[in-house]
Amino acid sequence: MASSVNRRNLLKQVLTGSAALAAGVVIPKNVMASLPASNNEGALKGNINHSVCKWCYGEVSLEDLCKTVKEIGFNAIDLLKPNEWPTVKKYGIDCSMCYTAGETSLTKGWNDPKNHEWLIKDYLEGIELVAAAGYKNLICFAGNRNGMDDETGLQNCVKGLQQILPLAEKRGVIIQIELFNSRIDHKDYMGDKSAWGIELCKRLGSPNFKILFDIYHMQIDEGDIIRSIQNNHQYFGHYHTAGVPGRHEIDERQELYYPAIMRAIAATGYKGYVAQEFIPKDKLPLVSLQKAISICDI
Repeated sequence: MASSVNRRNLLKQVLTGSAALAAGVVIPKNVMASLPASNNEGALKGNINHSVCKWCYGEVSLEDLCKTVKEIGFNAIDLLKPNEWPTVKKYGIDCSMCYTAGETSLTKGWNDPKNHEWLIKDYLEGIELVAAAGYKNLICFAGNRNGMDDETGLQNCVKGLQQILPLAEKRGVIIQIELFNSRIDHKDYMGDKSAWGIELCKRLGSPNFKILFDIYHMQIDEGDIIRSIQNNHQYFGHYHTAGVPGRHEIDERQELYYPAIMRAIAATGYKGYVAQEFIPKDKLPLVSLQKAISICDI
């Protein structure tokens, strides 16, 4: 009886604020059958620390996403700015990947010295904010090439990032550079191969600088995901998911088999977060989230 009540509560929360409620959408029986009971009934195994990226659920308020996260049974939300942290703290939820309070630019990054002055200021302040909030991870970006070769970009990134890493090390904050694909979604982005990010990690030589390994992006630009994880996991500090192609649900409609990828991640002894970053295509996006957590909960 308790399990049925929890499932009904979850689906009620899933529909909160959704256009599906007004449209009278009925959740198919096969979807209902595929959903595990909430974590109150011991559904999640604890081998993967799950998270979710808020930006993928634009019509869902942060408050409602917090409620759904708690009901599903995990405890983290990715990619939030400092002004959003009080909301997740109210629910006892971790911000598993933080933004600084300043400008967030994917194209103007550490590879261009013209950006260093404002980036250094932004990240020195951001490191202090993240540490004071009790969080750990702070995202950064390489930036677009704009005609720059990869070696010059590496050298420029090292010069800039060396100005913030001593404080990151002192305050226990990990700076994580996200790798994007440059074939489909982020044309001209410099950090589009794991080898480039790994070389940057080696040159910086800091335990507080890691790669945010986005499985979706790296599948598009280089593939061989499991081998990359097995061979290079020491440089990977965080993971993102999404279905390829399309960046939608991570189920059987796309080419990656996420249970095997999750097993490979767990086998490395990784204890950080895996965050869902797919853009829901189905009519009930938070049901898609629940299903994705189930797929990855190996």
